[in-house]
Amino acid sequence: MSNRYTPHGKHLVAGEWCTGRSTFESAPAHGPAVSFSVGSAEHVERACAAAEEAFRHYGYSERAERAVFLNRIADEIEVRADAITQIGSAETGLPEARLEGERGRTTGQLRLFADHILDGAYLDRRHDEALPDRQPLPRPDLRVMQRPVGPVAVFGASNFPLAFSTAGGDTAAALAAGCPVVVKGHSSHPGTGEVVAEAVHAAITACGLHPGVFSNIQGGSRDVGQALVRHPLIRAVGFTGSLAGGRALFDLCAGRPDPIPFFGELGSVNPMFLLPVAVAARGEHIARDWAGSLTLGAGQFCTNPGIAVVPAGDAGDAFVEAAKQALTETGPQTMLNDSIATAYRAGRDRLAGTTAVREVLTSVCDMRNATPCLFETTGNDWLANHALGEEVFGPLGLVVRSSGADQMQDIARSLDGQLTATLHLDDGDTELAKRLLPILERKAGRLIANGFPTGVEVADAMVHGGPYPASTNFGATSVGTLSIRRFLRPVCYQSLPESLLPEEIR
Repeated sequence: MSNRYTPHGKHLVAGEWCTGRSTFESAPAHGPAVSFSVGSAEHVERACAAAEEAFRHYGYSERAERAVFLNRIADEIEVRADAITQIGSAETGLPEARLEGERGRTTGQLRLFADHILDGAYLDRRHDEALPDRQPLPRPDLRVMQRPVGPVAVFGASNFPLAFSTAGGDTAAALAAGCPVVVKGHSSHPGTGEVVAEAVHAAITACGLHPGVFSNIQGGSRDVGQALVRHPLIRAVGFTGSLAGGRALFDLCAGRPDPIPFFGELGSVNPMFLLPVAVAARGEHIARDWAGSLTLGAGQFCTNPGIAVVPAGDAGDAFVEAAKQALTETGPQTMLNDSIATAYRAGRDRLAGTTAVREVLTSVCDMRNATPCLFETTGNDWLANHALGEEVFGPLGLVVRSSGADQMQDIARSLDGQLTATLHLDDGDTELAKRLLPILERKAGRLIANGFPTGVEVADAMVHGGPYPASTNFGATSVGTLSIRRFLRPVCYQSLPESLLPEEIR
């Protein structure tokens, strides 16, 4: 496919490219704006009805058939690689290398799930044989396995136009489970979503599947998202985005006549705890690496390590100075959209206007450009001001100076739910780490030693989730093969004849 792609601006609904009554203009980082059709409740109705019809076959299809489909989607995305990079870079301002890497992650997720379902372990099959002679009562034959829940709604993420959007992790997990998907595209990158939707559509056609297996409805209006989570045929929702937006959708899901699970990944400040021996030995090195992680992708990662808890004293002072110097060397970066840039500036100004916080490094940001900011506060002020723990989405760091080991534990206890928590430690820090670990284990879904949370490996053992507000379901992950469990439910078959049992459990 040519690397010059001109979007047609349409929705993909049940195998047809269609428009609506109104349009919205994209807001690219560079290049011309493009008109896209605004999604509507009518589009949602058609897509959900088609998804339910498709589920009658797709939900009971063979694992091998679904694996072929997932691999074919990955193939079709790669066919469109140049077009995806071209329009993705224009819409988001992300460097081409970042988009190429994210495309590889996206296709890798699809292929990983294809292998995962072929293995079959995810079905968690169990069998308790009948005990007809058991006293005082006999036991019936019991078999259980995981079954797909039905049509799933997926919301595209602003900060990952590929890996967490149209054919990203939520979509891959749902399709692997046997669930048709209706995507609500993100208006920050509608053209990128359109190209990827074309890839999925091509895979559906090549595999001879029901067209309702996948629909892509462009955004442009909040009404389409609300209609989607309220639709009675949708059985679960996957979302990556802001706390405010996610909480609103969560409440809609809970308020339905038939409440459904909302798997929202909403935000995190991903605290790092720098223990005394490690800070004294290599604090300046950690500070430079922290600056690199903090500014990666203009800080627009949900795993961005925004909080560093550092001991008071000379070693901590050296850490702060080294972080400042490293951040000073980072120039302006383009943010993903105007709303994110505006929110970043508002978050910076909120901290700058707080008397409990000292400015270490700040600068003027204009338009969609962002430059790093660094602030410092004491452990006492942190504990007295819960608002200091609110996420600022962008390259902003806050150093919390702890007065000692006991206060470091108090700071850990004060945290809201997090995606990650990190310990920087050396051998002499082991006892303090042992005291912190049980606290942090209750706060975060992933615990890291001597590393940085940016960079989420797509693997069997990965957890990308955590207690609220990091996510709305602390028992789930949105990354890795374990994420398929969100779109499955256990069904027990009691005393059914062999001929009626699903093939997978006979």
